[in-house]
Amino acid sequence: MKTTMNRFLCTLCLALYFTASLHAENAPKFVELKGHTDIVWSATFSPDGKKIVTTSDDRTVRIWDAESGEELQKFEGRVRRAVFSPDGKKVVTGGDAVLIWDVETGKELQKLDGHKSFVRSVAFSPDGKNVISAGDDRTARIWDAESGKELQKLEGHIGEILSATFSPDGHKIVTGCVDRTVRIWNAESGKEIQNFKGHTSMVSATAWSLDGKKIVSGGGDDTVRIWDVESGKELRKLRGHTDLVISAVFSPDGKKIATASYGITAQIWDTESGRELHKLAGHSEEVLSVAFSPDGKKIVTASADHTTRIWDISPPKDQQ
Repeated sequence: MKTTMNRFLCTLCLALYFTASLHAENAPKFVELKGHTDIVWSATFSPDGKKIVTTSDDRTVRIWDAESGEELQKFEGRVRRAVFSPDGKKVVTGGDAVLIWDVETGKELQKLDGHKSFVRSVAFSPDGKNVISAGDDRTARIWDAESGKELQKLEGHIGEILSATFSPDGHKIVTGCVDRTVRIWNAESGKEIQNFKGHTSMVSATAWSLDGKKIVSGGGDDTVRIWDVESGKELRKLRGHTDLVISAVFSPDGKKIATASYGITAQIWDTESGRELHKLAGHSEEVLSVAFSPDGKKIVTASADHTTRIWDISPPKDQQ
């Protein structure tokens, strides 16, 4: 009996070892970007996928080569969020101020004055002509990127606005707020079009699908929700996070969603079924930002452990 039990335990150990080895072998590989000396709040690919821009509490914004991991440029300032323009030649940053920078020279091109407090979210319009910014003064503002003129002020939220971005066609804007709502606005008139209610805590992340038909949101109720833009109906609720969801984005083909919460992993989900496909483990502290590359084959994560990681999520060659 003892011999039989020993054989069973040995077989079980070998099986577990093989499974763990197989999982490790198939786990997404990553490249680590090191240089920041404090929390890294955000990381985003350039439109061509060749560069990455990051923001940190070390009061720098850095641009990196996405292939080699080499640091290419550094801007100074207290910044929470940074995003490339559609042509990749500029970066807009939000923090103590809203600034537009030249990627090649590092020169400040424009300062967008108007917000009365910290700015937590910024983005270019799809044509690169306008910028949306939002923050702690409970407003989102649309600016002319060339002249710096304020075009619209979006008012109606009753708390700090944590996320704001243009729709893929540039006609609408989605915002997420501490007031637990997701709202859609007309980018031309600045008027509120829809108000999605369902989250039971702050909404800290919002993003459009590339076809503009869906929105994903995440927040303090530990859930990720997918909404139909036309009807305002909640299509699916992704459960599995155990803390505030701070970042959520669709893949370029809309088939996957990547999320980050106040945990040390990022997750990838199947949009249709809501099933978790991958867990990106490796950071030693909270993952605060997640973004897909333009071709959907990589993901970049930013973390409180002072690092940024680029993950290869493309399937192994034998599965392609």
